[in-house]
Amino acid sequence: MRIRSPDIVILVASLSTAILAGTSLRSEESKFGWKQASGAKITIAFNQHPYADAIIQQMPKFKEMTGIDVSQEVTPEENYFDKVTTSLSAKTGKPDVFMTGVYQMWDYASSERVEPLDKYLADPTLTGTEYNPKDIFEGVFNGGKWDLKPGSPTGTGNLYSLPLGFELYSLAYNKKYFDEKGLKPPETLDELIELAKKLKGWNGPGSYGVAVRGTRSWATIHPGYMSTFSSAGAKDFVIKDGKLVSALDSPEAIAVTAKFAEMIKDGGPPAWSNYTWYQCGADLGSGKAAILYDADINGYFQNVPGSTKQAGNIGFSPAPVFKAGDQPQSNEWVWQLAMNRSSKNKKAAWLFIQYFTGPEFTLWAALNAKTVDPARQSIWENKDFKQKIAKVPGYEETFQKTIPNTGIKFTPQPYFIQSATVWAATLQKIVLSGANPESAMKSLAKEISKQTSTLKVSQSGAASEAPTQTVR
Repeated sequence: MRIRSPDIVILVASLSTAILAGTSLRSEESKFGWKQASGAKITIAFNQHPYADAIIQQMPKFKEMTGIDVSQEVTPEENYFDKVTTSLSAKTGKPDVFMTGVYQMWDYASSERVEPLDKYLADPTLTGTEYNPKDIFEGVFNGGKWDLKPGSPTGTGNLYSLPLGFELYSLAYNKKYFDEKGLKPPETLDELIELAKKLKGWNGPGSYGVAVRGTRSWATIHPGYMSTFSSAGAKDFVIKDGKLVSALDSPEAIAVTAKFAEMIKDGGPPAWSNYTWYQCGADLGSGKAAILYDADINGYFQNVPGSTKQAGNIGFSPAPVFKAGDQPQSNEWVWQLAMNRSSKNKKAAWLFIQYFTGPEFTLWAALNAKTVDPARQSIWENKDFKQKIAKVPGYEETFQKTIPNTGIKFTPQPYFIQSATVWAATLQKIVLSGANPESAMKSLAKEISKQTSTLKVSQSGAASEAPTQTVR
């Protein structure tokens, strides 16, 4: 068969296009390489946490893959953020990468102590095509973004951090005991108050109803308390006359705080004001606390086979609502990795952040370590991961019931740590010293407003919540 000249031209053109397309694709793929910062040395600051443990386990693999030398320092959470803040303020470049949370990022970003990551993520020579940031839950990804305008929500402006994993807040309880006694997990705050009272001494001397955090720290406010606070329809701030003003003197804020304080007095740990994440989780795992109202992952860790006395006996249910019939609400905490703006090794630092928030490591950590809740939606759809969490009674069901109304319930502003710390101190006064909740919360609102009212607020006209989770 003879091929006509026009056919030859078309055939040659098609082959040329295909070759050029293939060459272009290979060129795009070859732009990125894990060895591009080989020989660099970086320092990482870790909070003492299972997420950090998982990273440390895989550090040799990262070194082999990249040629980057990594040193790290692990610090307990009660001292961790003070230490990181001091290090960033010194501008020595160390640590190059650090674990952080959304709330701390509001301060670090406002004071230009953290490197924006947008340009690294968008550069095909620095980021591999497999990274796929769209795989990250939208609400979790948005936790690392803010436009630096107090009163405007997260998810706006530059990207300052990327997620390792996150937590929502729920009840973990001794299911074995509950089943034996015919008890049901409480669905409202009033039910939790009454049940916590009755559970005093449930497992012998020193045992009690419900473990919640209580130190004079912002970390006391953001888990169970803030979730219940939000369920009651209370807000932390409003914008009045162009100023960011505390709303902690509202009737809703006062009412929910009074009830939460009652729960602690009558059913909480005897040494409540010394309780952090660690003590709360340990009491559930040892059989001292019947219920834990804290991070879902804190309860999960107590249920890992062989980890505690009560491992295998723990179940989960949603956080209590303020009014019967309402849908569960939860605040959110996201553990993230961020880059020191003063780092002298930014390419190596970015490669570290990219790998340890990427799909390969995240799947490994979810299946082989204690990375729950993973930030990537593909992990939750993974058959092996679903089988793993199905072994924990109520865990996935609680997650699915709560996730639609889970998000950052605080109003973004750079004084978050200071505001939430004096808030925790006020809660202590109410619980420990018998301060009147109404007068205490009104005084607190005035104290916080003195500081935040000087901020230039968002032009949106009202302090707003960050978007809740979107499961795509």
